[in-house]
Amino acid sequence: MAEAIRLILSDIDGTILDDKHQLDSELSEAVAALKAKNIPFVLASARSPHGMFPLARELHLNDSPLACYNGALIVEGNQEYFQTLMEHSLDKTDVKRVVDVVRREFSHIALNVYSGGDWIVDKRNKWVEIEADITKETPLVGELDKLLADSKRPVHKLLLIAEADDIKELLAHLKTLSFADASFYLSKANYLEVISKSVSKENALTEIAAYYHVPLTAAMTIGDNFNDLPMLKLAGLGVAMGNAPQAVKDEADQETASNNDNGASKAIRDYVLN
Repeated sequence: MAEAIRLILSDIDGTILDDKHQLDSELSEAVAALKAKNIPFVLASARSPHGMFPLARELHLNDSPLACYNGALIVEGNQEYFQTLMEHSLDKTDVKRVVDVVRREFSHIALNVYSGGDWIVDKRNKWVEIEADITKETPLVGELDKLLADSKRPVHKLLLIAEADDIKELLAHLKTLSFADASFYLSKANYLEVISKSVSKENALTEIAAYYHVPLTAAMTIGDNFNDLPMLKLAGLGVAMGNAPQAVKDEADQETASNNDNGASKAIRDYVLN
């Protein structure tokens, strides 16, 4: 018999949120049932803390850690005050090099820099407005140079947004340069994320499982995309959403319904509560 699940780590977008960014309507009830069994439900996302706290509050997860920026920053707390449990920040020299390249050669690309709970942009444009609408956050404008000059303030993630062809061109150019620790990946065709090479949801799962003293074999993960694959494969039970690409489903242990059909709460009921 498979080991009983004692910890769940779940992606957000495309997993507990449907295509209209609405929360799985049955998830609050499922999370309450998990809480009654002392099974932590932890969110892991590329989002910032402030992009995750409203969802955590809606699900009454205020006592659970949040793996922000795909695990570059793991925090505990709420919108008003939170503390860092673990972090993996970018090399500041790498950050300055990327910022310089974008400003000099790709100034039409939206440059977003994340430090702790702060979202900093050079200027607001349509891409920044779209991101603000999705995350319900407000960016700080014009404070990037101040951040880069402050050796004590970490940078956890860069997000570069433009048309897909422009992002493809930028990524090709960045790959010709040398970086100490920066890792680049596409979270969407037009979203280029920059994080430390030590950051992944796989690593976040390992750290959170250790935090709860739960073996990985007793952890369940839920996700919908390629960046979720490492945690789906590492966990004792990896569940792919019905809306995931076939290649992701093929690598997962189980498949649930889509994000538009409450697949996340269904997985919790099917594999943990029942």
